[in-house]
Amino acid sequence: MQSKGLFGKKGLDIQERTCELGAPNDDHVLVKVRACGVCGTDINFVRDWPDAHMPLGHEIAAEVVEVGKNVAVLKPGDRVIVEDCSMCGICENCKSGHPEFCRNMYDMEGQPGLGQYMSVRYNSLNKFEGLDYTIASLTEPLAVSLTAVLLTEIPLGASVAVLGNGPLGLMAARLARLRGAGHVVLTGLSRDTAMEQARFDVAADFGCDTLVEVAKQNVEEVVKSKFPNGVDRVIVSSPPESMYDALKIIRFGGIITFFGLHFGGRNKIEVDVNDLIFRKITLRPAFAEPAINFPVSNRLLRDGLVDGSKLITHTFGFDNARETLQANVDGSQPIVKAVMLPNG
Repeated sequence: MQSKGLFGKKGLDIQERTCELGAPNDDHVLVKVRACGVCGTDINFVRDWPDAHMPLGHEIAAEVVEVGKNVAVLKPGDRVIVEDCSMCGICENCKSGHPEFCRNMYDMEGQPGLGQYMSVRYNSLNKFEGLDYTIASLTEPLAVSLTAVLLTEIPLGASVAVLGNGPLGLMAARLARLRGAGHVVLTGLSRDTAMEQARFDVAADFGCDTLVEVAKQNVEEVVKSKFPNGVDRVIVSSPPESMYDALKIIRFGGIITFFGLHFGGRNKIEVDVNDLIFRKITLRPAFAEPAINFPVSNRLLRDGLVDGSKLITHTFGFDNARETLQANVDGSQPIVKAVMLPNG
């Protein structure tokens, strides 16, 4: 069976490649990709990654086509979410109750989720029901945001600032509210682009109390006008330089969780360690690898506690893939979340 998929690198250098997929081996499952979301990491690749073309797409909802002879828990027709990195289950960390520290993971074996078919190990699949494939593709990014929110340890009624209004930031803001935050601040660049306006609109729907346009407003001034001592918690889903604002607005003894990446050279910042010590500030990097929290994320979507329909604004296929990725980079379209439907 032949399968088309997308690979990309810096300068929106996107290639469509075709590979041959045979029958799945004993522990693998052949799946047909029904929907795959475009992640901020994909945008980083096509905007800034200078080296070899990277496989694009890992937010995957799929249909089982064929299973290997050792696979008894899945059958053709099952609806599944594909994990991009799965814990091994047998290493010291997994056996000690810390699968989040597993370093012997199963991965996607170089296959793009922005493609037609994949062959993946059976334990990298999560069955689901009650959702269409497009909304179900939000399971992986929602799990990323959920991991960050859980690490943030939000007290009941706390003030929380989420820096960055991309899909992960929007979901983190919604989850912060579900975890009991009393006031949620969300930042974005400016309402001057179609994309930013659309994302601020979703933020209001998701219950954010204060919206800050960092291109026009001073984040510290806005936050300190409401919380003179700073906010209890900050979640940074925007590029690393946003940590400067996070450190200005966090209260004494607060927690900053961060997962914003940048592959174009803006990944380093200067931090005053004395300030962290004297103000007892905790910094927690959040990296949702291996995949965890997929089942609860899927339930949150299924039960409407996180309304995926407000996030997914665009769907596309191979014919307009480059155009859609370009719009994600330049903000020219009101895209909140774009999802590829590679098989129509």
